[in-house]
Amino acid sequence: MRQSENISLKNYNTFGIDIRADHLFEIEKEEDLLMLDPTIFINKWMVLGGGSNVLFGSDYHGTVLWMNNKGKQVVKETITDVIVEVAAGEVWHDFVMWTIDKGYNGLENLSLIPGNVGASPMQNIGAYGVEIKDCFAYLHAYSIETGKIETFNFEDCAFGYRESVFKNKLKDKYIITTVAYRLKKEANLQLSYGAIQSVLSDMGIVHPKARDVSNAVIRIRQSKLPDPAKLGNAGSFFKNPIISQQTFLPIKEKFPNIVHYQLENGHIKLAAGWLIDQAGWKGKKVGACGIHVNQALILVNYGAAKGEDIMNLSKLIREDVFNKFGVELHCEVNFVMD
Repeated sequence: MRQSENISLKNYNTFGIDIRADHLFEIEKEEDLLMLDPTIFINKWMVLGGGSNVLFGSDYHGTVLWMNNKGKQVVKETITDVIVEVAAGEVWHDFVMWTIDKGYNGLENLSLIPGNVGASPMQNIGAYGVEIKDCFAYLHAYSIETGKIETFNFEDCAFGYRESVFKNKLKDKYIITTVAYRLKKEANLQLSYGAIQSVLSDMGIVHPKARDVSNAVIRIRQSKLPDPAKLGNAGSFFKNPIISQQTFLPIKEKFPNIVHYQLENGHIKLAAGWLIDQAGWKGKKVGACGIHVNQALILVNYGAAKGEDIMNLSKLIREDVFNKFGVELHCEVNFVMD
């Protein structure tokens, strides 16, 4: 376990915000957490993984625990499926590619999502009709209160849309160290969401396999989403709002072409990117930050933006969308203010 003092976090967050942290501990294995001085948690502290879902508004006068533990292994195998345990510090996309190489199916629609494995159950990450909860088996997490490693099964995690118990009731009470996924040996491909089917057709693929779906998703994402290594961003900044049928009907009457998806529970999911685009924000630049020209869900740092600049821009967008559509947008990105 390595420790640094007064360290820049510019390379630890995908927005590339150049702020400093008082202390940073690099967690290279689960046992490192067990060796920490518990008094660390009395004062200000936070966990960082890939830094793809965080926006710093100022220097962080506290302790950062950077999860950089590695490793993955099959812990159970049957004729139909496998359970794979993977360390929280593994890069998510690298792990997805590993599962495809091994012939394990279920995560292909989640290719190229930025961040590390540890954030996947916390956010219940999802894309193109698939969410983590669809493949989740269990996870291990370090308890701040007891100093021990505990296990959480599916029901314990209380998954919702981009939500879990770790973002609500148990926020800042546990640190996820390992996540286990139940993956299928025979593919049950999800092709109906977004442009996957049309991209597969463009690729000349009639009978797709998991790798084909992954390649299609990667092609779609690369056509719309900027590379954080070249243009600071955190992926989708806003969640797609979910509203009732009663709320939706007058909006649909006023905006007949509104992009929406019918959910099994009768509610309607709206496309936040469409709302932002229709409000006129797509491609706009405000100072050193702005909205990406190809995807209205992406707020970007053109190089010199401060976290506060991006926060203020997100507030303007939310207010404008609400005034135009009567729909409230909620942020996926977590704001960190001193």
